Amino acid sequence: MTDKKVLFVSSEMVPYLPENEVSLMAYESPRMVNDRGGQIRIFMPRFGNINERRHQLHEVIRLSGMNLVVNDMDMPLIIKVASIPKERIQVYFIDNEEYFKRKATFSDEEGNLFSDNDERAIFFAKGIVETVKKLNWSPDIIHVHGWMASLVPLYLKKYYADEPLFSESKIVTSVYNKNFEGTLDKEMANKVKFDGISNEDADVLEVPNYSNLLKVAVNNSDAVVIASDELPDDLRDHISKLEKPVLPYISIYEFEEAYAQFYDTKVLN
Repeated sequence: MTDKKVLFVSSEMVPYLPENEVSLMAYESPRMVNDRGGQIRIFMPRFGNINERRHQLHEVIRLSGMNLVVNDMDMPLIIKVASIPKERIQVYFIDNEEYFKRKATFSDEEGNLFSDNDERAIFFAKGIVETVKKLNWSPDIIHVHGWMASLVPLYLKKYYADEPLFSESKIVTSVYNKNFEGTLDKEMANKVKFDGISNEDADVLEVPNYSNLLKVAVNNSDAVVIASDELPDDLRDHISKLEKPVLPYISIYEFEEAYAQFYDTKVLN
């Protein structure tokens, strides 16, 4: 992995949010690349329940200030950054007061999904790409973790298809077990189509449930990692029919060599 550039995008990550399958692997996989001499950038949403003072987040003025259009609305993009001291790893946070200031991640105190989670996912995807463009940093691999990051492959392949910075980048999606019930906003497909993404590419989001979000992600990825021992049956069946490299499930306790080899031999070749 020496000198390879890997962009990690995750819905969640320790130590900023509680430990779970996604947040832990979203931390361990960039740490592995960093330890092996790779160059990394990490992006996640700046959810309101992240303690900015404890984790010493601060705004990066030169990267903030642009507006992103989501469903015909201008939404200001704020970029914050923090460091994980013991690993010497920097993390970039995508922020917007309307989308991310609330003191929770994906659902309210009663467990109901936030009604604007679909727009938050669109804003997150666009915010990452626009910020990486400002950084002028061309990744060899873009590795996506978590359902709120699931639109990143679609937007890279379709909305930003002509962006030269990503012309050689390979996209990997890690697929985890189902972690929300129900669906996002029923208008999600139309909001994606507003950005000029075709019916064919967006129609699976007519029913924006967990499996369909991940189907959109893997359809637009160059390789897939099975990151949970169990997956929804329809999602597992969909992945089994893809003609692209798939890394079977490997425990977090022994993933490092397998992931590194997968990057080197399947993703980059």
